[in-house]
Amino acid sequence: MWSYHPDLLARPVPRYTSYPTAMEFADDVGADAYAQALDAVDAATPISLYVHIPFCEQICWYCGCNTGAAGRKHRLADYLAALQSEITLVAKRLGGRGRVQRIAFGGGSPNAIAPVELVRLLDLLLTLFDAHRPEISIELDPRGFSAEWALVLAAARVTRVSLGVQTFAPHIQQAIGRIQPLSHIERVVAGLRLRDIDAINFDLMYGLPGQTLADLDETLDETIRLAPSRISLFGYAHLPNMIPRQRQIDASDLPDHELRFEQARRGYERLTDAGYVPVGFDHFALPGDALAAAAKQGRVNRNFQGFTEDDATLLVGFGASAISRFPDLIVQNEKKAGAYRDIIGEGRLASARGVRLSQDEQRRAHHIRELLCLGKTQLDSDEHLAVRETLADYERRGIIGWDKSELVIRARGLPYARHIASEFDLLRGRMANLRAGMRV
Repeated sequence: MWSYHPDLLARPVPRYTSYPTAMEFADDVGADAYAQALDAVDAATPISLYVHIPFCEQICWYCGCNTGAAGRKHRLADYLAALQSEITLVAKRLGGRGRVQRIAFGGGSPNAIAPVELVRLLDLLLTLFDAHRPEISIELDPRGFSAEWALVLAAARVTRVSLGVQTFAPHIQQAIGRIQPLSHIERVVAGLRLRDIDAINFDLMYGLPGQTLADLDETLDETIRLAPSRISLFGYAHLPNMIPRQRQIDASDLPDHELRFEQARRGYERLTDAGYVPVGFDHFALPGDALAAAAKQGRVNRNFQGFTEDDATLLVGFGASAISRFPDLIVQNEKKAGAYRDIIGEGRLASARGVRLSQDEQRRAHHIRELLCLGKTQLDSDEHLAVRETLADYERRGIIGWDKSELVIRARGLPYARHIASEFDLLRGRMANLRAGMRV
């Protein structure tokens, strides 16, 4: 079903969890801009909260997340104290305005902290913000999961748990520094379901060192048998110059472009044949899951956690490196945990870099989001011909098509959704002059 174009696959493009991307954030947009954006929040504005825990019990070699070892307990305690102070500071700034619909804990590994600390953070959020029975999700490292964690998550009314599975192949786990037997993942899933936590996500990866199609098939076999409600199938990005821990991975053993392409295609075919609804280019959901319903209704969104049914216009992030997003502003907290603690300790907002979005950038973000989430986007009729000319090569390849002035990614072009979207990127694309009056 998919067409193979190695020249396109060889061209790196962002994942576009935001536009502009984090590469475009600058330090001249920070705490002052964030404070102004918080002050402008309306009382009824839907808000999602994200809490970042940048620690893990064990550091995996492939991981590109902002995280460090959780071995020093005083360091963890100091960070949690700063996190609580930041939550209090932002809540005071909002003064009860905004309605919290979702709370997400990510990392790192949020279960690198003690279960009681999660409860304290959650109690603080529910006390200080207008949050009535929000959706609560958490990312977990299965290796640090316990019966106590299952009990606490159920008591805290956590509604969704994401598990970093990556692969069930022991030799690949060894190659990426993440040993977690299938039997352990089975126990984690059973423990969650025993506590009536049925919304379980699996994060899987392809393009890993030494990974064959047979390895991927075996992982997919077990995944389908365990039947998580959502699956993300990510392609591993080897960037050892940017992520030093990846230097421990043998680059000579990584799959080439063609095998990576076949692995992505195999994953898509296997999961859709098993009844999962495809969402975007790398997410899958069972038909009864809220994300599958959003896909069918054209309501999928994209944020820093990937594809989501979350439709909140504001995302407020807490913790080192956490990102907050407003319609015309994206800001990121200080990345280093120590510096983050110092800033919060001085009673200041921790936003250190960001970007303001002009009307033109908001339009570009709209098109990029629609192409990635819906596989199509509506263009102004006045610029349809210019865009069509720019994307003529994609059309000749059969990757895109047109429904009058609506740009549509064809089924065979799904692997190139980010490449098509990148053409609307002011820095990376070829469409520098989108008409100023385009509607969003």
